[in-house]
Amino acid sequence: MNKGALSKGFIYTLLIAGSLLMLLPFLWMISTSLKPANEVMMLPPKWIPSEILWENYREAWNIAPFGRYLLNSIIVTVLSTVGELITTILAAYAFSRIQFYGRDILFSFLLGTMMVPGEVLLIPNFVTLSNLGWIDHYEALIIPWIASIFAIFLLRQYFLSIPKELTYAAKIDGCSDFRFLWSIMVPLAKPALITIALLKAIGSWNAFLWPLIVTNSKDMRTLPVGLTSFSTEAGTIYELLMAGSTMIILPMIILYLFLQKYIIEGISRSGIKG
Repeated sequence: MNKGALSKGFIYTLLIAGSLLMLLPFLWMISTSLKPANEVMMLPPKWIPSEILWENYREAWNIAPFGRYLLNSIIVTVLSTVGELITTILAAYAFSRIQFYGRDILFSFLLGTMMVPGEVLLIPNFVTLSNLGWIDHYEALIIPWIASIFAIFLLRQYFLSIPKELTYAAKIDGCSDFRFLWSIMVPLAKPALITIALLKAIGSWNAFLWPLIVTNSKDMRTLPVGLTSFSTEAGTIYELLMAGSTMIILPMIILYLFLQKYIIEGISRSGIKG
């Protein structure tokens, strides 16, 4: 066996081991969600339940108004994703195709804001929304998150990879900037846009800290916040918590599996490399 085959085999072994390591918490979550209560904290841990309890999922769904939580999560995820796509497309096009005074300086300043920890902004944002009367409303869950500097940077890099000759040809034909953007640039940038939309959807769907801070009533809570229903002063009902967690992450996993090829293409053509 030649050295190249050994090297490739070693790399594949590492990748498989890494994949199994990443899957381990998810497998444990699914296993725990199907266990009887007396097997959850058993030592040594028991991977395969002695009795598979699908009833845990029904009980987890009924223990809190998860139907309302699901509706809120869908509304917040869809509207914040659409809003971010609109702001990202407009900003990325301006920073990549339109010449204006101070463009590069402004873009560098915006990139610099990515170094500010999000936790630092929690109190100022909360005070601002409180003054606007948006606490415990959809506006507080959606409006602060309809723009992303990272998304603008990603799409700008993708726009820069599109030949400028297309812009010149469109200008000669009398095409306006707005029409050129939506008729030519946006269709060509579909992989990057799908990547941005998917990352945003996953982030919004899984958001916990911000919805917990800006919501007071059960009617406005989202699914991740709803998981706190399984933790009480008497303790945590782990089998139901894992069942609820499984139901929450399943839609995003399915969405990712269907769209993963667009993520790879969008990242690779945007010039962002690890």
